[in-house]
Amino acid sequence: MYPRYVPALLFAALFCVIVVSADAQKTTPHISKQTRMDLIRAFNSELVYIRSPFPMGKTGLTLKQGQVTPSGEELQRMLAMWGPAVKPGDQARISQILVKNDRIHFEINGGAVKRQKWYQHIQFGGGGGMTSIAPSDPNANPRGSYVDLVFSGYVPELDPQQLKDLLRPVFDFNAKSAVEAYLDTLPPKVRDAIKGHQVLVGMNRDMVMAAKGRPPKKIREKDGEAEYEEWIYGEPPQDVDFVRLAGDEVVRLEIMKVDGQKIVRSEKEVELEQPTVAKGSTEPQVRPPNAPSLRRPGEDADPASPAAGGRAPAPRPPPDPLGQDGPPAPPN
Repeated sequence: MYPRYVPALLFAALFCVIVVSADAQKTTPHISKQTRMDLIRAFNSELVYIRSPFPMGKTGLTLKQGQVTPSGEELQRMLAMWGPAVKPGDQARISQILVKNDRIHFEINGGAVKRQKWYQHIQFGGGGGMTSIAPSDPNANPRGSYVDLVFSGYVPELDPQQLKDLLRPVFDFNAKSAVEAYLDTLPPKVRDAIKGHQVLVGMNRDMVMAAKGRPPKKIREKDGEAEYEEWIYGEPPQDVDFVRLAGDEVVRLEIMKVDGQKIVRSEKEVELEQPTVAKGSTEPQVRPPNAPSLRRPGEDADPASPAAGGRAPAPRPPPDPLGQDGPPAPPN
């Protein structure tokens, strides 16, 4: 048996903790008018690099306690339906800052709602009617977005560096280049591959271009409703990489070495979040189990990998002198 005074001591200790917590919350002052003006002056028109994709449309992002919403499948669905306003690694400009009751509202690239210029509000009258000197375009499509940084109850007093730290999940204020900002958002395996100029099966188009640059040559093929694209890097007598993409995903990589060795990889090497719905469609995107062969007519299949659509080395169509994509290969 414990002494009868122990419960009383425990209750007293708990009461003290509650009082101290309440006092600590009260000692955090609300943001002052001067701080509001200083933050707006410091961050308005600031250029930042993006760390999280922002969807197009009137729905932006919400950031609270380090968590961004929407996220995961919901965010991917919005990106697939409306397209991205900005993507990780893009540079954007903070175009407006509003301090509200429990949040700070940051708009980028003009925001999600098209606003009229001051002169579009000017009208002149005549003939019994009023006409605007510069009518707004009803078909204007704003390409900006926003993020709401939400606090518990009210916006507290904070300095610019504290605000930058809180915005870290969506904005990068310290990156020196778009590549540096983009790499910082990727998984370590993908980041290391891009730094080594290597392609992994499962990467998306942006990652391939970050690793290898824009492809000098492309070949397209259509099999039913599915379209495939092969990006070709290099020309003999150098190594030649054939990167096959289905939609936005690398599904196969073939490397032809100078010494004649051929390396083929088709097993997924990195898992990424993919849009669950194709833009303009309600059907989910499905990665086909067997991509069609990209062999040209008359080429023999590679006996080592018949299911992967292997090919014997064959002359490729000459690059377009204007730098455009090559002509699509005729269907098998």
